[in-house]
Amino acid sequence: MAKKAFSIGAVAARTGVAVSAIRFYEEAGLIFPDRNSGQQRVFEASDIRRISFIIIAQQLGFSLKQIKTQLNSLPSKRTPTLSDWEKISRSFGQDIDARIVALTTLRERLTGCIGCGCLSLQKCKLYNPDDVAAKKGSGPRYLLGDRPESSG
Repeated sequence: MAKKAFSIGAVAARTGVAVSAIRFYEEAGLIFPDRNSGQQRVFEASDIRRISFIIIAQQLGFSLKQIKTQLNSLPSKRTPTLSDWEKISRSFGQDIDARIVALTTLRERLTGCIGCGCLSLQKCKLYNPDDVAAKKGSGPRYLLGDRPESSG
């Protein structure tokens, strides 16, 4: 049974990705379309899923290098199975979980002294008197992992 083939224009229309971006993904080794007798790119349905995965992963802040690493774990020349995608999901899920923890911590700590040296909140006078956090280095020391009780 022959697989359905899609032109680059059809893939662009289906994914919402510009034709130039699809060509870039190919040059970057993220997708591997076949060529027809006229040397035009021919895509399979699985390529649409790969491109959709790239879009979502980029929106989540993953680099193209990270995305390529994950896509390289998929089998070439066969449509990835549900099990293949679950493997990627678990790997990215660990990173996403770590980001959730970091963002939750950030949200909770932003209401208090972050050790940046501005000393504009009442809490800063208690946690960072005379900007003792500056002795640990530049930036928001308490968001970067230093503890108020250890500065000084």
